[in-house]
Amino acid sequence: MQPVNTGLEGVVAAETRLSHVDGLAGELIIGGFPLEELVLNASFEEVTYLLWHDRLPTNRELDTFKAQLKSHRALPDIILNVLQAAAAKQLPTMDALRMGASALSLLVDDINDPEETALTAVAAFPSIVAAYHRYAQGQNPIAPHPDLDHAANYLYMITGQEPEPEQTRALQTYLNTVSDHGLNASTFTARVIISTQSDMISAITGAIGALKGPLHGGAPGPALDMVFEIGKPENAEPVIREMLERGDRLMGFGHRVYKVRDPRADVLKTAAERFFPEGDEFYALVQYVEQVALDLLEEYKPGRRLQTNVEFYTALVLHGIGLPTDLFSPTFAVGRVGGWTAHAREQLAHGRLIRPASNYTGERERKWVAIEQR
Repeated sequence: MQPVNTGLEGVVAAETRLSHVDGLAGELIIGGFPLEELVLNASFEEVTYLLWHDRLPTNRELDTFKAQLKSHRALPDIILNVLQAAAAKQLPTMDALRMGASALSLLVDDINDPEETALTAVAAFPSIVAAYHRYAQGQNPIAPHPDLDHAANYLYMITGQEPEPEQTRALQTYLNTVSDHGLNASTFTARVIISTQSDMISAITGAIGALKGPLHGGAPGPALDMVFEIGKPENAEPVIREMLERGDRLMGFGHRVYKVRDPRADVLKTAAERFFPEGDEFYALVQYVEQVALDLLEEYKPGRRLQTNVEFYTALVLHGIGLPTDLFSPTFAVGRVGGWTAHAREQLAHGRLIRPASNYTGERERKWVAIEQR
């Protein structure tokens, strides 16, 4: 039998120029740029262009790219009908996004054209999430704003109001921060699907299914729920201690790869510091809860090096922007779809069918028994 790497940990399945994760050093490089250098300065459109083309765009290229995205934002009635039906059944937003993403096949002339399908997916994801959210609230969808860029338009389609610049900047920082992150579960899913020479829409639909799981992209909501449950600083230690005594997992802490603090948490903390006014009580509570959680994790799980991860400050930033918790994971997908499509295109260009092996552990010499004798 071959050695088993449970969860494929440590197995190298691809070569990529898109991002590099160093879990021991707490380093993330996206498209050649250190995380902090890129995401606090770039627009979402610039990061997506970088992932797709391996360089930042010129002014003219950026204007053209923005125009292309804007031209693919609108959803036809047939997709809106699907989302309306999902809202009538009160399905989770991630389920509606998966259904809407699958229906994007109706929007592309050639489903086997990876460039067109990638452009359609990145442009349409915010429209799908916003339209479904409005249907779920008993409201009609809001058409995309032709003059707003990607992040600002997303917030506009949710609320019907043009966002403040600080809201747009905070959301843009978040979308950039989660744009790509190595061969994570959803990205690997997209690469596996596209490696069969399937189409881009199938690949991103599968990626959404992987992202939906709470062990991947479903943690920011619970992280914020914990802060709300604590409510005030004096409750932090007893509440968190009780959770650890029960064996509960603290959402927003610990990571499969990072054995030090997640660098994305630091970037989003910086974004939160710009967004929340000095002395804000809720921000102070979040910081206090974080420190208590880290201290108690070291007490209960010494040596495990369980540090703050991206979900903890994701919750703070998205809450500060004004998004409800049911939009946290879908907004993660809005940011990550650029990375998924970049990986799918890279896999198509340079990869081969992904087909790992398995060790058989079942019986080998069973004898057939006729149904009358069973």
